[in-house]
Amino acid sequence: MAIGSVGVATASRSSSLRARMGELLDREQWLGPIFVSPALLLLLLLVAYPFCMALYFSVSNAFIGRPSHFIGIRNFLNLWQSDAFRQTFQNAFVFTGAAVGAKLVLGLSLAMLLDQQLWFKRLIRGAVLLPWVIPTALSTLGWWWMFNSLYSVVNWTGLTLGLMDPPGPNWLGQKYYAMTAVVVVNIWRGLPFFVITILAGLVAIPRELYEAAEADGAGALARFWHVTLPLLKPVLAIVVLFSTIFTFSDFNIVFVLTHGGPINSTHLFATLARQVGLETGRIGEGAAISLYLFPVLMLVVFAQLRFVRKQAY
Repeated sequence: MAIGSVGVATASRSSSLRARMGELLDREQWLGPIFVSPALLLLLLLVAYPFCMALYFSVSNAFIGRPSHFIGIRNFLNLWQSDAFRQTFQNAFVFTGAAVGAKLVLGLSLAMLLDQQLWFKRLIRGAVLLPWVIPTALSTLGWWWMFNSLYSVVNWTGLTLGLMDPPGPNWLGQKYYAMTAVVVVNIWRGLPFFVITILAGLVAIPRELYEAAEADGAGALARFWHVTLPLLKPVLAIVVLFSTIFTFSDFNIVFVLTHGGPINSTHLFATLARQVGLETGRIGEGAAISLYLFPVLMLVVFAQLRFVRKQAY
């Protein structure tokens, strides 16, 4: 009899505990933090902690194998005396501006094409996603083979069509050709992101607006300029914002294709920071190079979000 009463008491306590937990989980002030905590933990471990370590190293003379000391902003000032860093600073804006601009124009054109009634439209939409799905390092190795000076598929095609003079350009060994090559690969890699996102925005535009514009005598160009483009501006701003961030911080494409060469002509902040910080052991300078991305991206994000807010209101 006593054992039975103990069991009943235990069961009642467990049921009341479950009921109390259920009541707590029904409250937003408890349920919200519980759901957000895994993402917050990942951000703290994978973003906040490395960022704080980079800040610490950037204001020190950290070098592999020796104690570090605080030196203030000397690393940031000394970087401007380096020809490699000045070239990298220029490369980052040229690379990002050319790649994002081309992706915007091509992505908008291709999205409008896929919004039409086409044969095998679903198959084409799936094929457009392939560059985004394939791992970056593997796809870039394929491009490295196509641009290689000894057995370049690009040169062979150009020579066959009569577009190039023999033996063809050394794509990865000459300054301007190397920058063109990495920009082309970045465009190929990032174009699906533009196409799919802009296509989603196009599908959301009511067809009645096009019918009304056409009834008023507006042609295809007028409908694009006065209907499609204004309604796509918020979508385009978000796409350009994310693409700018991804392109500024690109690493894999440049590292696999050119390693920043020839003569630092394709170095970006990420590749130069790796070379200085890891290959030469100057961790402090490498951290300072990587942190130059932060204020630039902050300005870009601020400008884009301000534009989006204006479009929303």
